[in-house]
Amino acid sequence: MSEEVKKHNYSADSIQALEGMEHVRMRPSMYIGDVGERGLHHLVYEVVDNSIDEAMGGYCDKIDLVINEDGSITTSDNGRGIPIDIHKKEGVSALEVVMTKIGAGGKFDKDSYKVSGGLHGVGVSVVNALSVNLHARVFKDGRIWEQEYERGKAMYPVKTTGETELYGTEITFKPDYEIFQESVEFKYETLAKRLRELAFLNKGIKISIIDKRQVDDNGDFRKDAFYSEEGLKEFIRFIDANRDPIISEVIAMEGEKNEIPVEVAMVYNDSYAENLHSYVNNINTHEGGTHLSGFRRGLTSTLKKYADNSGLLDKLKFEITGDDFREGLTAIVSVKVAHPQFEGQTKTKLGNREVTSAVSQAVSEMLETYLEENPNDAKTIVQKVILAAQARHAAKKAREMVQRKTVMSGGGLPGKLSDCSETDPNACEVFLVEGDSAGGTAKQGRDRNFQAILPLRGKILNVEKAMQHRVFENEEIKNIYTALGVTIGTEEDSKALNLSKLRYHKVIIMCDADVDGSHIATLILTFFFRYMKELIEASHIYIATPPLYLIKKGSKKRYAWNEQERNEIANEYKGGVSVQRYKGLGEMNAEQLWDTTMNPENRILRRVTIEDMAEADRIFSMLMGDEVPPRREFIEQNAVYAHNDA
Repeated sequence: MSEEVKKHNYSADSIQALEGMEHVRMRPSMYIGDVGERGLHHLVYEVVDNSIDEAMGGYCDKIDLVINEDGSITTSDNGRGIPIDIHKKEGVSALEVVMTKIGAGGKFDKDSYKVSGGLHGVGVSVVNALSVNLHARVFKDGRIWEQEYERGKAMYPVKTTGETELYGTEITFKPDYEIFQESVEFKYETLAKRLRELAFLNKGIKISIIDKRQVDDNGDFRKDAFYSEEGLKEFIRFIDANRDPIISEVIAMEGEKNEIPVEVAMVYNDSYAENLHSYVNNINTHEGGTHLSGFRRGLTSTLKKYADNSGLLDKLKFEITGDDFREGLTAIVSVKVAHPQFEGQTKTKLGNREVTSAVSQAVSEMLETYLEENPNDAKTIVQKVILAAQARHAAKKAREMVQRKTVMSGGGLPGKLSDCSETDPNACEVFLVEGDSAGGTAKQGRDRNFQAILPLRGKILNVEKAMQHRVFENEEIKNIYTALGVTIGTEEDSKALNLSKLRYHKVIIMCDADVDGSHIATLILTFFFRYMKELIEASHIYIATPPLYLIKKGSKKRYAWNEQERNEIANEYKGGVSVQRYKGLGEMNAEQLWDTTMNPENRILRRVTIEDMAEADRIFSMLMGDEVPPRREFIEQNAVYAHNDA
C-alpha cells in the first residue's frame, strides 16, 4: 500500500496500544501537569504522598527526603513496606506491579487505606517511567528486597540482598533529562515548603529534608526537620506570623462528622483581608469546593446568631452580610474523604455534597462553645464585624463610583488609556507602564492594532495596608478597573471578580529594571493578588522583561537579558565592545522598546501563577505589611543571588 493511501486509511492498524509505560513517556503532562519545574517537583510529591498515606493509616511516623550529590532524590519511610510477594494475576512480585503498571496500587482496596492523597496508583509508576533510573528497596519481614529500573523497565526480578530489622520503603530516582529538558535540578526551598505543609497537616509525623549538594560554613549539609504537635493550630500561627491577632488564641477543632474526619483552625487578625486555605487528603484545593461552602455557612450562621442575641447590632442602620464575618479572618479547613470527587482535572475543587453539612456542623459546634467560653473575644469579633460592615458600606459607594458610567465620561474609559483598534479580547493586550514618560515611548513603539497602553502615575497604593474603601477611591486603581472592564460581584459570590467583560486577555506589567521598578511591579502584583486574584488564576497577568544590556561593536548591536548572555556576546564579538546598562524604560527609544520588550516575536513574558496560595499569602503579608524584622530576614536570605555591577 502506498504511503498516500496509508495516510487516508483509518483502520485497526492505526490504533496504537502502547506497551508498558510508553504512553506516560509520550504524554507526560497528562499525568504530572507539565514537564517544567512544577512537574519535576511533582514527581517527589507523588512518592512522598505514598509515605503520607501510610502515616495517615497509622503505620508510619517518620519520612526522610534526601537530595543526593548527583541530583537524584531518595525518600524513605518506616511504614509497612510495599508488598513483595508474587501477584497472582500478573505472576511477578507485587513491588514490580506497583512500579511498572499504571492503575496498580493499594488505594482501590478500601481495607488497605481508609483515605488516601495519592493519585490512586498513578503515582510511583509514573515517577518510574519518567526517571532515567529508579532503585526501590523494601525492608520487610527481616529482609531487604530490591529492584532497579531504567526508564520504567525492570532490570532484574525482585531479589533479596540482605537481612535487616527495619521496616519500610526506600525509593531513589533520577528524573529523565530527555523528558525534563528545561531542568532536572530540584529546588530545596520548593520541596521544603511542601514538606513543612505536610507536617502541619499530619501532626505527629517527623519529616526531614537534607540537601547533599550544599554545605554551610561548618561543613554540614543544608537540612530541615518538620514536626508539628498541634497541627493546624501551629500552621495558622505560621501563616499569620506577620499579622496581629485580635483574639487571645487560635480557635481550633478536630473530629469526625458523618464518618468524615474534619480539622479546622481559625483566628481573627487586624487586617482587612480574608485568607481561607482548604485541603482535601492533604491536597491544596485552592478553588475551594463543598468543604469551604460548609465552613462559610457554619461560620456565618453561628456568628450572626450570636451577634443578634448580644444586642451589639441594635444601633447599626443596615443589615450585616456573610462577607462581614470573613474580614480579617485566617482559616484552614482540612478534610479527609474516602472517595473524593474533584471537579475538573486539576484536583483543586471538591464536589462531594455530603462534606458541606459535615464541615458546617463541626464549625458551628466549635464556634458556639468558643463564644460561650470566651465572652471578651466574642465581643471583639462582633465589633470587628460591625467595623467591616461599615467599611463595606463605604466601599460599596466607592466601588459604584469605580463602575458607574456617567454622562460626562461617556464609555467610562480613563483618559490616560491609549486603546487599541482590535475589539476581540483574545487578541488584545494592555501594558501597565510605570510613569508618563515611559508611557509616551510605549505609545509610540506599540502596535496600535492590538496593544493598549495605560500609564500609571508613580507608586500605586499599597493595598496590603489600606482599608477597602480607600483602595476603591484611589485614582490609579479606579483607572485599572475601568480600563480592564471588570466588575465586582458574580452570581455565586458578591466579592468575586466578574471577568465576563474583560477587554484584554493579556495584562502586562512593564516597569523599569531597577529597584524602584521592582517595587512598583510588586505593588501592582499585591493589588492583583488581593483584589483581582481571578485574573492571575485565569493566566491573564504577565510581567514584561526589558533587556538589561545593549552590547555594541561598530555597527553590530545585540541585547542581553542577564550577565551570562552579556559575557557570551562580548566573547563572540572578541572584545572591544561598549556595554550600556539599561536602568529604565525611558533610556530606550520607541523602536528599541518595541524590538526588545513589546514585539510578540522577540519579547520574553513571564506569566504570573500561584503555586501555593498559603505561601503566596504569607509572602505578600510579610513583604508588604507593617512588620520589619521578617522582611529584613527575607531580604538577607535572598540577597545572595544579587550581583552588583561595578
